[in-house]
Amino acid sequence: MKRLSLTVWIFIGMAVGIALGLFVPNVAVKLAPLSNIFLRLIKSIIAPLIFGTLVYGIAGSGNVKAMGRIGVKAILYFEAVTTVALFLGLGFVNFVKPGVGMKLERSAADAALPQTSMSLGSVLEHTFPVSIIDSMARGEVLQIVVFTFLFGAACAAVGAKARPVVEFAESLAEVMFRYTKYVMYLAPIGVGAAMAVTVGGKGFAVLVGLGKLVLTMYAAQIVFVVGVLGAVIALVRIPVRRFVAAAREPFLIAFSTASSEAALPRALENMERFGVPKHIVAFVIPTGYSFNLDGSTLYLSLASVFVAQAAGIEMSLGQQLLMMLTLMLTSKGVAGVPRASLVILAGTLASFRLPMEGVAVLLGIDAAMDMARTSVNVLGNCLATAVVAKWEGVTTVEAPVH
Repeated sequence: MKRLSLTVWIFIGMAVGIALGLFVPNVAVKLAPLSNIFLRLIKSIIAPLIFGTLVYGIAGSGNVKAMGRIGVKAILYFEAVTTVALFLGLGFVNFVKPGVGMKLERSAADAALPQTSMSLGSVLEHTFPVSIIDSMARGEVLQIVVFTFLFGAACAAVGAKARPVVEFAESLAEVMFRYTKYVMYLAPIGVGAAMAVTVGGKGFAVLVGLGKLVLTMYAAQIVFVVGVLGAVIALVRIPVRRFVAAAREPFLIAFSTASSEAALPRALENMERFGVPKHIVAFVIPTGYSFNLDGSTLYLSLASVFVAQAAGIEMSLGQQLLMMLTLMLTSKGVAGVPRASLVILAGTLASFRLPMEGVAVLLGIDAAMDMARTSVNVLGNCLATAVVAKWEGVTTVEAPVH
């Protein structure tokens, strides 16, 4: 008998939780401790993972320094496109409002998070940490990111003397990848319990809201691919048919496996055959796996505001913009983490005092959304290589990809 994958077990846990919530709600609502344990473990991943991945990513690779002009162009392009993706997701979720009516509540996993009300000045001041240990203990993700960026830049400037620190960050990141894998073994139980508690307490409206979120996310991803990436192709004058032929296979691999890594070899090969020089492909696509997650950033903006809507929390435009800035920074460097978007979302929800119950509820439908966001990530990185090549004056006239 073929061994069931974790994704299948998560779906089974979700189905069991829904059934318990619908048919034995009195029992279902008593499963909250199981959900809270899972959420606490998810929160324990955030700080060390961000620190390890970002420090190593900034100071360890040296790619931007080595590639010079190409690196700067690639990073600028990545930031521009991912910013558009974030705001597109923000627009869709505010227009459709898929979370309205769900009524998620703060759980015991959120009990230690104080409620705060800050002005613009205090928000800016709050972005910078007094103590990184205190920031990690309180789950202040934006403060952790600011410290880590400065720390990583300092390591890069120091050079060889900082090598032990950079190697430690690399080891810490690898350990946290494995730690995340262990925590995810509990996902079917945590998801099942969260769904049982939520459906048992809130009823069928929760399922309607999740269905609306999935449809909203797919619609937003389609608009992004056609409207944004299509506009880039037109502006930069990328040969459309040849690009589609080159990107089609890695896109389909990513969609069917929900794995960027599975599509990487074919993406590298096809974009070289498309006519992008090897040194550009070898730099831009791997770097894009950390800095150009178009589909994931769009999803994160949708999911974070969705949780606020589901909790009945009104977020001002300023708060939503600050959340987008947090997502823009925290989504860098963790593409290799299993369920990376879940970890990033958990940190963002904790920073903005939103119910962590939303993480477990969203995990139940994560597989359906992961296919779309992963394939768009891969497509965006394939396009990025062609754009950078054009900016470098390369004319992609090689034979079409078959």
